[in-house]
Amino acid sequence: MLRRPLLIASLGNPAPYGGTFHSAGHLLVSALANHLSYPPFTRSRAHAKGTISRGEDALIWRCPTFMNVSGPAVATTWHKFLQDTDVDQRKRARLVVVHDELESPLGSIKLKKEGSAKGHNGLKSCMQSLGGIPFYRLGVGIGRPASRDSGVVAAYVLRKMTPEEIGTITSRLEEVAEELGKLAEEA
Repeated sequence: MLRRPLLIASLGNPAPYGGTFHSAGHLLVSALANHLSYPPFTRSRAHAKGTISRGEDALIWRCPTFMNVSGPAVATTWHKFLQDTDVDQRKRARLVVVHDELESPLGSIKLKKEGSAKGHNGLKSCMQSLGGIPFYRLGVGIGRPASRDSGVVAAYVLRKMTPEEIGTITSRLEEVAEELGKLAEEA
């Protein structure tokens, strides 16, 4: 049986917020594309002006919009992905949204099907724009500051990651590739 087509879509923020905790999804998929020897990312007008790296097993796409309004671009790209997928494989195709996860320890990785947005505005935007289309979520743990104050949390997620923090997140690439491989091979 053919492998299941995967669109791996990362959420984050555009410049100057690259390299922040809120863009951990972009960091992870960029490192994943390199780990899997995918070609360099290129801008694609057809994919909501995001950047793509197409491999044999999946299309990796980095959303170009701000996190909290990413849903329309994700929905546009998902529909384009389905349009480009062989008609016999469309029902088997899966969308995996890669996002930062404030409630999980730094570097933890969790793949789950559906569920609530848990206050994550990027996921809320995706859920609203996809209109009930189910999708997988790959949460990238970024930890949480001790304070629950919204200003403190905002400053935390928008701060640049240290090289050590980046290393902690990217050290999980083999596990991420394995989890996505299992999803692609599901019957």
